[in-house]
Amino acid sequence: MPDVHLGKGALVGSVLATQDAIVPAAVGVDIGCGMSAIKLPFRSHQLEGKLKKIRKDIEAAIPTGFEENKAIEKSVQNWPGWQRFQDLHKGVQDRDKTALKQLGSLGGGNHFIEVCIDTEDQVWLMLHSGSRNIGNKLAQCHIDTAKHLAKLAQAKLPDPDLAYFVRGTSEFDHYWNDLQWAQSYALFNRDVMMARFKRIMEKHVAGGKLTKPLLSVNCHHNYAEQEIHYGEEVYVTRKGAVRARETDYGIIPGSMGAKSYIVKGKGNVPSFCSCSHGAGRLMSRSKAKRVYSLDDLIAQTEGIECRKDEGILDEIPAAYKPIEAVMAHQADLVEVVATLRQVVCVKG
Repeated sequence: MPDVHLGKGALVGSVLATQDAIVPAAVGVDIGCGMSAIKLPFRSHQLEGKLKKIRKDIEAAIPTGFEENKAIEKSVQNWPGWQRFQDLHKGVQDRDKTALKQLGSLGGGNHFIEVCIDTEDQVWLMLHSGSRNIGNKLAQCHIDTAKHLAKLAQAKLPDPDLAYFVRGTSEFDHYWNDLQWAQSYALFNRDVMMARFKRIMEKHVAGGKLTKPLLSVNCHHNYAEQEIHYGEEVYVTRKGAVRARETDYGIIPGSMGAKSYIVKGKGNVPSFCSCSHGAGRLMSRSKAKRVYSLDDLIAQTEGIECRKDEGILDEIPAAYKPIEAVMAHQADLVEVVATLRQVVCVKG
């Protein structure tokens, strides 16, 4: 993919198709990480003078980073996935309370919540998050098992992170079960946050009146699924890539302060019906902190209601590839449905 950069197990921005095996580290530790966006029947003028209050309300309603929900809402308590928790890896059985409290929370790093305006002056809500601590812990348990099995088998791998499970083994079946659970958790996590986010916008813009989204998108970009390609059933791992069949809508965000795109897939066969998941980093977080200053961050996020402190300096727009260049290189993979610009950004 055109946003490709280094990652463990596989490049971030890559697609791996296998017939009889799966590489846990290629899927990664934030299982089911992805994007959600909804288009609302609001216009930009309805946000005037309200952006700071909206940001503060988002920060109060949705925990970020290592924070957890203090109150557990009914939809979270009743999530059907809890019925399968006892079937997950024994290494996470002590994380049930954490998983419950973190469902409906934003991760750290490059995860974010944004209010955006498209070129038709329509308001969009957009967020980026994954499976939180429980997904990370599940992934680590299975990655460790795969590496242990590779060592026992004296497998000659180019890198330990390429350790894999073979279809038909109990290890493969257990990982696949846990993977699907974590992907469902991540998808619902975004749904819970988006519902809170939408209520905040309705409060500030519509006097609390419920509104119906004009378009809703919720897609993974760090996951694995069984699919049919070239007439064969394969396991497709998308690490920093979005599925882009002709029926699929996707979300491709730029960096904080840059454009983002809602897209529809073109079903490009050689790409395994995939597209990029975002701008992709140009430099590491540590290098960004060395190269850029707080003044640079303030200048590059001018006009956006967001935190402007050294705590998010590693997320400065210049640390990422230009999103326009990324989009130009995948015109054969997707068509643009909407082009967005941020007016509010909450970083995890």
